[in-house]
Amino acid sequence: MTIDVLLVGAGPVGLVVAHELARRGVRVRLVDAATGPAVTSRALATHPRSLEVYDQMGVLADLLPRGRQVTHFTLHSGRNEARMDADYSRLPTRFPFTLMIDQVIAEEVLRTAAARHGVEVEWETRLETFTDEGDQVRAVLRHADGRAEEVTVPWLVGTDGGHSTVRKQLGLPLIGDSSETWLIADAQVDTDLPQNSIHWVRTPTGTVMLVPFPDKGKWRLLDTADASYDGDDDAVARRFQDKIRVGVGQHLTVHRPSWVSVFTIQQRMIPAMRSGRCFVAGDAAHVHSPASGQGLNTGIQDGYNLAWKLAMVVLGHAGTSLVDSYSAERVPVGRKLLGSTKTATGLVTLKSIGVLVGITVLRTVKPLRNKIERKIMGGMSALGLSYVDSPLTTSGDGERLLKVDADGVRSPGWAALVEEARDPRWTLLVFSPSDEAARVLDKEHGAWLSVRSVLRSPSTAVNPLPDNDGRLHADFGAAAGSWVLVRPDGYVSATGSGAVVLPELGR
Repeated sequence: MTIDVLLVGAGPVGLVVAHELARRGVRVRLVDAATGPAVTSRALATHPRSLEVYDQMGVLADLLPRGRQVTHFTLHSGRNEARMDADYSRLPTRFPFTLMIDQVIAEEVLRTAAARHGVEVEWETRLETFTDEGDQVRAVLRHADGRAEEVTVPWLVGTDGGHSTVRKQLGLPLIGDSSETWLIADAQVDTDLPQNSIHWVRTPTGTVMLVPFPDKGKWRLLDTADASYDGDDDAVARRFQDKIRVGVGQHLTVHRPSWVSVFTIQQRMIPAMRSGRCFVAGDAAHVHSPASGQGLNTGIQDGYNLAWKLAMVVLGHAGTSLVDSYSAERVPVGRKLLGSTKTATGLVTLKSIGVLVGITVLRTVKPLRNKIERKIMGGMSALGLSYVDSPLTTSGDGERLLKVDADGVRSPGWAALVEEARDPRWTLLVFSPSDEAARVLDKEHGAWLSVRSVLRSPSTAVNPLPDNDGRLHADFGAAAGSWVLVRPDGYVSATGSGAVVLPELGR
């Protein structure tokens, strides 16, 4: 079979790219050097914007029941405690929580979804070398039996992690530095600390962090001060137990960990995510502190951003210059992320002498606590991200379209719009439109554009989107004849009134 895109790396980012390409009709081959799916514990946190992405992909229903919703952050210093809530009041979302779900499970769900679109992972298949020949990429794959296979493809995407072969052979440098070394362990803990919260625990010998698993009583434990480990897992359990007991001011038991790892925090990124006919995404493009759980989430959003653009090029709906916007949009996100995760690392370690005072203030000064809650949620959730400076944003704010909470989505118009967002095409919302104009747009551009006539009352108009209670018109401030053009990833590309102006898309 002729292949349009060779994907290297079958982690969550590669699986997102494979799924999104394949459901648009792009022929994909997905290879990975590993012997099979990962079984060791890795990323846990999936934040609201990534949950919205999963919903658009159609896989969220398979993920939500297998995770644990976290809506609080609790700071401990002895018996002093302050709880902060997940405040999304200024960044409304249908998913006002972080879902704790093991990356192993997330990958399983994504593999199953990709397989439904005909993509099966080829394990024990390693990319050895490749050459970008300008109009195609020639690659050599090495199979488990030692056999070498030469393949030629139009496009190559590296989602092969922090030690990316694709990135290295492209000569793209990871710029940045390394900082602290932490110890991480997954263990059962007998405690009454609530598992709907992440806990930061300040102890006399440094900060310990407890992150809940979906499994009852299971926690991920991070020691930010003492990363010593000689292979004695029982000693690790005792060390965490002693620290946490002092830090939370109560008795608890930490059992022998099922997994222990020591890692040095890296804060690095590449200056470009495209080179000719090759791309990198996720950890292959940026590595950073795990302090705010951004690695998996940023990678998912990299992959989602790239996939729809590359699909449009492959299918002939756009010129090749469209994929230039991938690097233009995502490199600034990675750069900003390095700054925010560095700050988060400092906050997690709670090294300041004023931490105890800060906890007291947070407990007693509600306006300040609310302000901090909103700031943390805005940065961690990625809901505040916009592409206002993107070459694809010709008017409007470049923000996400579905800024609505669970109550708002009960409106018929918003419910229909959420369903519309699952369509892999662009969406054009035309409010109270001329039926003839909508029909012309649908006929001429329907292969890549979903034209929806937003109407307050039943009509025979083309592709009506019912807004019976007028909620969409009100929330968008839409007058008759106004329109909103939305990208496949849910961000607003343009707004206007009267004649609709569609983007050139590199043609």
